[in-house]
Amino acid sequence: MSEHQQHIQLAEESLAKQSTTLNLGPTHPATHGVFQNIMEIDGEKVLSTEPTIGYIHRAFEKIAERRPYYQVTPLTDRLNYCSAPINNMGWHMTIEKLLNIKTPKRVDYMRVIIMELARIADHLICNSVVAVDTGALTGFTYVFQWRELIYEIYEEICGSRLTTNIGRVGGFERNFTPVCWQKIDKFMKGFPKVMREFEALLNRNRIFMERCLGAGPISAERALNYSMTGPNLRAAGVDYDVRVAHPYSSYEDFDFKIPVGTTGDVYDRYMVRNDEIWESYSIIEQALDKIAKLEQADPSQKDVFYAPESDHYHFPAKEDVYTKMEALIYHFKMVMGEINVPPGEIYHAVEGANGELGYYLISDGGRTPYRLHFRRPCFIYYQAYPEIVGGGLLSDAIITLSSLNVIAGELDA
Repeated sequence: MSEHQQHIQLAEESLAKQSTTLNLGPTHPATHGVFQNIMEIDGEKVLSTEPTIGYIHRAFEKIAERRPYYQVTPLTDRLNYCSAPINNMGWHMTIEKLLNIKTPKRVDYMRVIIMELARIADHLICNSVVAVDTGALTGFTYVFQWRELIYEIYEEICGSRLTTNIGRVGGFERNFTPVCWQKIDKFMKGFPKVMREFEALLNRNRIFMERCLGAGPISAERALNYSMTGPNLRAAGVDYDVRVAHPYSSYEDFDFKIPVGTTGDVYDRYMVRNDEIWESYSIIEQALDKIAKLEQADPSQKDVFYAPESDHYHFPAKEDVYTKMEALIYHFKMVMGEINVPPGEIYHAVEGANGELGYYLISDGGRTPYRLHFRRPCFIYYQAYPEIVGGGLLSDAIITLSSLNVIAGELDA
């Protein structure tokens, strides 16, 4: 066969082929993170997809084995960086569980305020991105202004915005300033109007609903089989929430509902996150009220921002370091990683914005974790993606990925 005939044969085989292999990602605009899906499509129909991760793998768990406990906190920032404070505080609670440290109520409530603000920020990002992927940009640009207000609160507390390194073992590194409380008050007064307008833009929008209803569904049974948690599981109709099932940080003191969906499709996931934003707002209101009552009953509570029994694991105040020998010694020992932690094996989980964020920690009594494993909800439920999008349209595969809220840092730690 001549070379010309071979070219003709190859061209004919190509024309006869019914499917096409498409790389969805690892470019960021297509996948909202640095990961890839190798898709086999027939026209616009997705026949199969094979997820590929590992593009930004950073070996956090192995790095943690060579770091003092307090230096692990910045590693947790880089998991779900859309709601970093929840990751930080989950890690601090894990160490507190190992050390048997009980935090004061005021510290618990302060943590709840920051964690729920982080949940609101995360859900705003997810739902506004779902809207962008259906062609609606207005909501995205609008709510991001309010995410900025949340970041300003983080900045006032710890000096950081995105990767926060917020808080310390036993509580916070310093008390909230009057400016911080003012910023929280400003957010609480202005946000409801903004959220109602965001919902008015999309909830009953005919174009948005037609794009989302029936796209990327998953049943409750299949979601449980994949070990999914968080809004993605609740959208399928399962009312599991770590804050209720295994309360931490005094969440048992709060009254809130667990929003659930029915079909587990893109629209249900969107609506569940919207409802959770309102529940988080209500929890913050309750926390502010509880702190006010604590301080009214005992004015000395205004100065409480960490557990006294965590002194040996909590950085002393800078003025004490400059003037007191014992404070200087403990500051030096912590920075140099010379504080031993008791041996033990524990698991602690918090309700991250994406679901159950867990820390499995083994301590051999040394200065660093003997073994640490992060249970990242993204890594768990992303494995269901091929099944969820199989048989659907390519355009639905994009918004399904957005609605699952796959954060590359958490997926690929």
